[in-house]
Amino acid sequence: MIDFGGWEMPVQYSGILDEHQAVRQRVGLFDVSHMGEIEVTGRQALELVNFVTTNDASRLVDGQAQYSALLYRHGGFVDDILVHRVHQQHYFLCVNASNQEKDFAHIVASTCTDGVSRFDAHVRFASPDYVQIAVQGPRALEVVQGLCERDLAGIRYYHFLDDTVAGISARIARTGYTGEDGLELYVAPSDGPPLWRLLLETGKRFGILPCGLGARNTLRLEAAMALYGHEIDATILPPEAGLSWIVKPGKGDFVGRDPVVAIQQAGVSRKLCGFEMLGRGIGRDGYSVLVDGQAAGWVTSGGPSPTLGKNIGLCYLPVDAAGEGQPIQVLVRNQPVDAVVVKTPFYKREK
Repeated sequence: MIDFGGWEMPVQYSGILDEHQAVRQRVGLFDVSHMGEIEVTGRQALELVNFVTTNDASRLVDGQAQYSALLYRHGGFVDDILVHRVHQQHYFLCVNASNQEKDFAHIVASTCTDGVSRFDAHVRFASPDYVQIAVQGPRALEVVQGLCERDLAGIRYYHFLDDTVAGISARIARTGYTGEDGLELYVAPSDGPPLWRLLLETGKRFGILPCGLGARNTLRLEAAMALYGHEIDATILPPEAGLSWIVKPGKGDFVGRDPVVAIQQAGVSRKLCGFEMLGRGIGRDGYSVLVDGQAAGWVTSGGPSPTLGKNIGLCYLPVDAAGEGQPIQVLVRNQPVDAVVVKTPFYKREK
């Protein structure tokens, strides 16, 4: 158990490798109740959400979600988030655990003048009202379906519905952070422990395993999914992180729009890319990356890939050195170890 964003979280239950393979091959169960929730309601809920996020929430229909971001005025990341449209006047935001209070304060500050909201909408810090359980892997839907009357196969990727699981009121979303198919179940805190136990019992015949932060990190790294504080932070703009696709300048003004548009037009000078270690060693977070023997960038995330049997990682490099096949070296304990830039994601599931 470790401290993670102020929460006591399990690194592993039975072992990172076993838990990782359970998700890739069968199904894993994650307690991700540390994630934060913010709700925006009211007549101008859409206008407020569109002003503080980068993606275009007007493209959403009821029961649909999108990956998006909150930016500072200089264009750096406050956080990366998921925006869910419950209905026209109700949006549900899932944000990172360590950022939830900061995100809430940022949204309120960005939409208020002299303490008065510029939008006819209400922003509520809703984290105390929810726990979140993620069921991930190729057998995930079968596990949850065993506790539901509703046909869950009808939930498309990045969509959700409000229904019941084993008689428990739940928001059932099909998003995920592992590179696999799966569902996220948002329920009231008092319903979390009994639902967890029911899912473990129902999932026994599918080989379910409870999974900790260790497997969550190796899974998301293989899928090359950004982690706040590593691939993205206040110093990184979306185009540098390969996330221009979640920025929609055509929707109108939003916080951080102008700096992002400027860098999109001028072109980025650095770029997030994947690498594979060729020599012995692991490129850990923060290690320096060399190109032609000169310091050129840094590792944001790195570690062994249980699925691929290789040591992989993500790093920032100058654009002219970020092409696939580029030889690089990672300083491992002050010793340069050969590596090569490779295409991401490292792993992509078969649809």
